[in-house]
Amino acid sequence: MGPMTDQALVLFSGGQDSTACLAWALARYGRVETLGFDYGQRHAVELAARQAVRARLSETFPSWAARLGEDHMLDIRSFGAIAETAMTAERAIEITGKGLPSTFVPGRNLVFLTYAAALADRRGLNVLVGGMCETDYSGYPDCRRDTLDAVEHALNLGMAQAFRIETPLMRLTKAQTWALAKGLGGEPLVAITVEDSHTCYLGERRAVQAWGHGCGTCPACELRRRGYEAWDAEGRPELVP
Repeated sequence: MGPMTDQALVLFSGGQDSTACLAWALARYGRVETLGFDYGQRHAVELAARQAVRARLSETFPSWAARLGEDHMLDIRSFGAIAETAMTAERAIEITGKGLPSTFVPGRNLVFLTYAAALADRRGLNVLVGGMCETDYSGYPDCRRDTLDAVEHALNLGMAQAFRIETPLMRLTKAQTWALAKGLGGEPLVAITVEDSHTCYLGERRAVQAWGHGCGTCPACELRRRGYEAWDAEGRPELVP
């Protein structure tokens, strides 16, 4: 449990992982603000989900509502244009010649954390929280903990700060992320994750599955579905943070 004197900025996309991270931060820190990025995504569904998740967390968990501070949204669509991928353009989701999925946005987390640190400096926040994970993930090099350790070091040197980059999901499988959500907020938080968050790369939201909204076939949906099914088969255990 982090000290309540610490104050956090959560990189909050509106997806399953960042919803778990937001709940994790609200359970640990005295004040928590959120930050989202419009980098020219193919759809704005996830961005819209951000406000729905924040509102429902506040309604469902009054103690967390008292700690939930401002939300910030940054327009960095020029970066998305430079790093054109299947996340920002009408391209097939496939493995590229570099062995990475075409959904990989080069340097995205490096850019996100630099903006986040600049905002945190101005807002008096000392902890940056992100949903990066190197267990069940798509092989993105900027999701690795050694990358984030290097970024943390560089930001603190370059800004004369003492930021901590916290990655509560780094060593967890997707099944364990569901268990973490239950451990943090019980079945009500699981329901918020299923009904209000959004992770599908294709922006599909017309029907909700047991594991949430999505097309069911893109890599993000497949990871989330397999994780949910594994967790559910285990009896829906709790992972206490």
